Amino acid sequence: MDKLIITCAISGAEVTKEDNPYVPYTIQETAEQAYQAYLAGAAIIHLHVRNDDGTPTQDKMRYKEAIDAILKKCPDVIIQPSTGGAVGMKKDERLQPTQLNIEMATLDCGTLNFGGDDIFINTENDIKYFAKVMHERQIVPELECFEKGHIDSVLRLNKKGFIYNPMHFSFVLGVNGGMSGEARDFHFLRESIPADATFSVAGIGRYEFPLAELSIAHGGHVRVGLEDNIYLSKGVLAKGNQELVKKVVDIAKTYNRKIATPKETREILNIKEKKDEKIM
Repeated sequence: MDKLIITCAISGAEVTKEDNPYVPYTIQETAEQAYQAYLAGAAIIHLHVRNDDGTPTQDKMRYKEAIDAILKKCPDVIIQPSTGGAVGMKKDERLQPTQLNIEMATLDCGTLNFGGDDIFINTENDIKYFAKVMHERQIVPELECFEKGHIDSVLRLNKKGFIYNPMHFSFVLGVNGGMSGEARDFHFLRESIPADATFSVAGIGRYEFPLAELSIAHGGHVRVGLEDNIYLSKGVLAKGNQELVKKVVDIAKTYNRKIATPKETREILNIKEKKDEKIM
């Protein structure tokens, strides 16, 4: 088994300080939460950025400011900006972070109901467009799939030459409107991807740690963080992202899975490190 890659989704676009006071808004808070997650064992920081009042933004200069601040504290960490943004954003608005010299980004692989009247729109043409931009800019996509149909779309687009090998999937389970996060759902998705693909699992809310353990046991990787779950255990708020990362590290120890460093993560996921931080 490969060493375990831990991704930390430190803030997201929806969760607020009213939900958990450790959710970062400012650049300083974002950099500190990323740093603490890195110290606890996260090799990848999944990054959304906020304005100081907490509103989500995809502004590339805000991303650059956050990325620079994070890399100042932990120069070797892999930063993975979201191109999902927030519900309602247009595709070119969502893609702004890819104008920076980043190594990796998320690519959402299908449309999804997000509860209430919210619809997270990712048409087939959107997916092709995002994949083309990332390929041209040598950005490794993490293929976010919220249900089985999203995986089928990826495999079809891979066969047609829009999405390239090697492929790295992220199963995001437990979203209101997507697949739930039961063990059967995990195994269904895991068994639906090519044998040479890698995968990570992000469990939402109560699914976070049961799915983390399943992924650890079956050779996958794990994403945790305040974007996905604000609790360390039932009714106990996490005091920052580092507590969530540490809990995954502790689970991994019981399975003798060692934790991948950023350097080892780049090797596992075939990420070519980019040294130049200038805007493209």
